[in-house]
Amino acid sequence: MSELLKNIDARTKLAGTNKLEILLFFLGVDQRTGRRETYGINVFKVREVMRTPMITAAPEMPESVEGMVSLRGALVPVIDLAKYAGVNTGTPREIMIVTEYNGHTQGFLVEGVDTILRLDWSKMRVPPEMLTAQTGGLVTAVTELEDGRLVMMMDVEKVLSETTSIDNEAMFRGVVPLERPDATVYYCDDSSVARKQIEKTLAVMGIKGVSAVNGMHMWEEMEKTAAYAKSVNQPVSNFINLVLTDIEMPEMDGYMLTKRIKSDPRFSNIPIIMHSSLSGMSNQKLGQSVGVDEYVPKFEPQRLSETLARRLGVTGEAAPAA
Repeated sequence: MSELLKNIDARTKLAGTNKLEILLFFLGVDQRTGRRETYGINVFKVREVMRTPMITAAPEMPESVEGMVSLRGALVPVIDLAKYAGVNTGTPREIMIVTEYNGHTQGFLVEGVDTILRLDWSKMRVPPEMLTAQTGGLVTAVTELEDGRLVMMMDVEKVLSETTSIDNEAMFRGVVPLERPDATVYYCDDSSVARKQIEKTLAVMGIKGVSAVNGMHMWEEMEKTAAYAKSVNQPVSNFINLVLTDIEMPEMDGYMLTKRIKSDPRFSNIPIIMHSSLSGMSNQKLGQSVGVDEYVPKFEPQRLSETLARRLGVTGEAAPAA
């Protein structure tokens, strides 16, 4: 199975082209529907695919957390995705996908993996409201394969926020209010958990925010704002003080959004912060190459607030890049 992920570092060249590669996997046949759904996860976040090792049960863990495994001397929590998603399969999950988010490693138990699929983010669609309701917001994007199968991108950040300690109230204690009631931050993320964290951070700081579920929707919001700014004969930067963007998003990813913004004279002086769980240096460098002014990892509200404060400042002038 390691053959599946060979040359993963070379895949970083896809960034900035609005393309991605996803690992397709299954959770099993849902006994309620009789269907075996196909799910996807970005290859950038996958470190290893392996047979499920011996799992040691741990006390006081969420129901879907099976326990811990030792991988090269490190203890890694193991989450049964079928159990978390409420998929009653009755079959064992013999495969573990080892993933990394913001420097945190965890294993996801699945029934099996299929293949790695390369596609354009524009082929990924925001899930319809009915599907969002059925899955409890667990799916962030969907796409249809040539064979008619529907692939659902799982909101892994939602899974982690509800099964680990990456999302809790203590994280916001260091967020300090900023005396900039006139400032407005435009932010986009396909994860509802990430959007809520940003919203709360901005609220504590006393900063207005305008949200979008992906880069395409953000671009549309910015175009509307630019049209209004022109109608009142003011620069767009009077209404959009900063853009905060995720990397992975359906329809248009954060790299493409940044390239559009920086190449448009109306927006080119607006600072852009990339806010992502893709924490590798290669991703940060790719962000810089398309014009990102700064990078902040997700699930670190205090660090995000410090960066926002420095970028916005009391005068609204952008700070030099870090």
